[in-house]
Amino acid sequence: MDKERFEQGLAQRKATLGAEYVEKNLAAADSFTRPFQEAMTEWCWGFGWGDGAIDPKTRSMMNLAMIGALGKMHEWELHCRGARNNGVTIEEIRAIIHVVAIYCGVPQALECFRAARIVLEEEGAL
Repeated sequence: MDKERFEQGLAQRKATLGAEYVEKNLAAADSFTRPFQEAMTEWCWGFGWGDGAIDPKTRSMMNLAMIGALGKMHEWELHCRGARNNGVTIEEIRAIIHVVAIYCGVPQALECFRAARIVLEEEGAL
């Protein structure tokens, strides 16, 4: 493991998803899941998010579109929270969901709206 890249990834992961969430996940990791948590933190958040070529807000918007296309709604909800932390507006989330509808179908967009509503109601935005 590249310790520097891991630390960079850990900082970005916490900034996006929230320190409490990340620390809880890492604390819950055991000998079976810890290697994945460490690799994912280093690779996804350190390498993928850490190059500075794309700002965190744009990366969050890209993630919502891709995760929405994949239909991974638990992850979509998590990244919707992260997107809000990275400055993505309600209007931008709506527009992302519209793109999901166009390219992936209305049923998938409805799932994204359901997940977004949970996040936005939790934060008192709706």
